[in-house]
Order: sequence, then C-alpha cells, then structure tokens
Amino acid sequence: MATSLSWLLGAFAVAILFVLIAIMGFKVHPFLALLLGSIVMGLCSKMAFNDISAQIASGFGGTLGSIGIIIVLGIVLGELLHQSGCTAQIAGLLLRATGEKRAPLAVNLTGFVVSIPVFFDAAFILLLNLIKQVSRKGRIPFITLVTALAVGLITTHSVVIPTPGPLIVANNLGLNLGYFLFYSLIVAIAGSLVGGVAYGKLIGILPGNSADFANNFDGLDEKPVSEGKKDGPSGGLGIFLIFLPIAIILAGTVAAATITDKTSTAFKLLAFLGDKNIALLIGVLVAYMQLHKYIGASFTEIIAKCGESAGAIFIITGAGGAFGSVINATGIGKVLVESMSGWTGTSAGLLLIVVCFAISQILRAAQGSTTVALVTTSSIMAPIVSQLSGVSPILIGLAICAGGIGCSLPNDSGFWVVNRFSRFSVKQTIQCWTVGGTLSGLTVLACLVVLNFLSGVLPGL
Repeated sequence: MATSLSWLLGAFAVAILFVLIAIMGFKVHPFLALLLGSIVMGLCSKMAFNDISAQIASGFGGTLGSIGIIIVLGIVLGELLHQSGCTAQIAGLLLRATGEKRAPLAVNLTGFVVSIPVFFDAAFILLLNLIKQVSRKGRIPFITLVTALAVGLITTHSVVIPTPGPLIVANNLGLNLGYFLFYSLIVAIAGSLVGGVAYGKLIGILPGNSADFANNFDGLDEKPVSEGKKDGPSGGLGIFLIFLPIAIILAGTVAAATITDKTSTAFKLLAFLGDKNIALLIGVLVAYMQLHKYIGASFTEIIAKCGESAGAIFIITGAGGAFGSVINATGIGKVLVESMSGWTGTSAGLLLIVVCFAISQILRAAQGSTTVALVTTSSIMAPIVSQLSGVSPILIGLAICAGGIGCSLPNDSGFWVVNRFSRFSVKQTIQCWTVGGTLSGLTVLACLVVLNFLSGVLPGL
C-alpha cells in the first residue's frame, strides 16, 4: 500500500471525483456511486482486493449497527406526530404565543422544532398551507414566511439528531451525544434565526416580494390558524414528545459528568436510559401511548410504513460507511496526522473547523444531498480528528453539519420542493432557500469559531 501523502491524496481526489461525476453526470444512485467509489479509492491506494471487499462489508455493517435503530425510531416518532396532527398544533401554539406580528419567528421556531423528528419534505408540505393563511391574514410577505419555515427546517435537519446526517457525523467521530446535542441546539437556533427570520424579513421588502401575500393560491381554507383542533392533541404535548428523548440523553450525559461513583445504581440506570437507542425508544413508546387515539393506523402499520422510509436512508448511510472504512484503511488519516504533528490547541481547532465546513459545503453544493455530504466528510475527517490533541471533536462535527445546511442548488431535491409547492420562480427560490440556508450555515460556523476560543473553559469541548 502506498504510504506517501501525495499519492494518498491523489487517490482520494480521484475517488471523490468519480463519486461526484457518477451522481451528477450519470445520475447514478448515491448508494451505488459510493460503493464503486470505495473500490476506486482502494485500487488507487494499492489495497489488496480482499482488503477492499472486507472493508466495504465491515464499514457498511458497522455503520448501520451503530445508528440503524435510532434512525428507525426517529422516523416512527416523526410519523406519529404527523399522523396525529401534532405538527400543525405546534405551529398554532407558537403563533398564539408570539402573536401575528411576530409570525416569522413563530413559523421559524415551528420548523426548527418539527424538523427534529420529521423529515424536511414532509414537514414543509404539511406546514405550507398554514403559512399561506398567515401571509394573507397578517399581510406578511409570503416569501418571508417561506424563508422562515424552510431555513428552520433545513438547519435542524442538518445539525440536530436524531436526523440521519448529524447522527452519522456523531457516530463516525465517536462523539458524546449529550454534549453534541447541547451545543448543536445552541448554534442551530442562532443560524435558524439569522438565515430564516432576519434575512426572511429583509427579502420580504424587495420589489415583487413585498406585496405577495400567497397571491398565487386560490381557495385557501380561511379558518383561523391559531385555533387548534378541539379533539386533537395539543401543541404543548407535541413539543414535550419531541424533546423528551433529547432531555433523557442530556440527563445521561450530565450524570456521567457529575456522578463520581461509576458503580452506583443511579449512575448505571441513568447511563442506560441516556443511551441514544433507549432514550428514543422511550420517546416513541410515550408518544404512541399519548397519540394513538388520534391516529387511524395501528402501530404495526406505522412501523411497516416507516420501515420503507428507513430503507432508502439505510442504503445511503451504509454505503457512506463503507466508503469511509476504505478511506481509513488506506492509512490516509495516519499520514495526514503525521504531517500535522505540530498542530495543537486553538489555532489547529480553528483551521480544522473551517476546513471541515468547506469540504462539507463543497460536497453539498456539488451533489445536492446533505446526508451524503455529511457522511463523506465525517468519514474523511474521523481518523484525523481522533489523533490530533487539543482539537474539539464536538466542534469539528458541528462544522461538518453546518456545511450541509446551505448552498442548495437545483441538483438538490429540496430546492424543487420549495420551488414547486411555494410556486416561486427560480430566482425567488434562490433568494429564500439557497441564500437563506447559506446564511444559516455561515452563522453556525461563526458560532463555532467563538466556541473554539472557549473550548478550554466550556464543558465537553
């Protein structure tokens, strides 16, 4: 196997180029492109044939073994909230709390909260009718509300577990999920407010946008959106169910940091409950007990439906894990670490944060998928981050996630979801979706730079 840095970097460049051309130029599914890219990486790095196949198998299985359960449970939780009507109720609750004058803030927070368990496409389509009504009733520019919603959704989707992208990043880098969750919520809300609310209001005053109060839609249901269904679950219950597993994971992290007796029953119990799989399982069971009377389908039917959705995520996630496993097996991480042997402390952390953000952002723009960008970047950086001292893996992981938020171009399915369902022109879609998401990602990056200078003081960093 080649050991020189230049050779390995060249092999990696060829493999990445192959994957991008396969996906973008030949419309190959990312699953197949990543598996073939793994073989290309191995061959260019002069790995033995049997080693390449072994790494592909172990990487695929190892990745799914680590995060497969939580992906399914996250999808199930989202489906329960969706089918019960909880998602719309959360929006109504936040609108009542903020008032119509602050509707962009309420819509943004709704997107931010709902996207934790519910996938972007489903949440956007579900909530769009609500913001049409808010736009007309409050005479708020429609593009302002679409920006607030879309940026809130994509920011959480890219940064906060249990969505697959950030979950894969945390798994690949071996991060403490409690600390990762804590800091991800802080930086994500900052990005969401800047890219969604502040920027959304700004483009709402532009000519052509300021007088558009969902004018392209006819026959809207004019029932006040602040009135929740009398026989449905409350928005407060929905928010509680979303944050219950998050709170349990954080409690497990706090216990691990504060309880000195690791053999005590209290520590063992909290560590067990704080495990990501157990915490989300508890959340799903509580959600079903609270919401089943509002849902027509049986729990078995919901699981079956969610299994179909999980399958598409599994094949991409597993292929990304295989690609990462082959990359690591080439020894590129070890060689890079040796070349960075003088990098320590704040300056090294700052440089890696920017580099990881840039790689993730470039991959996101090039092939359109946030999940693929996060899987690939975290696979590349995992062996480097684990061996550099004085660098915060949490901040590196969040930088990778931040890079997946913005630079959404027409090669991204999310671009066309916003475009078609909002009935925007391509120019308006770029204004609200592409630019808004990019501003959110850059805001998260700025927050990470600040946190990097405080990494010696703040817990978990």
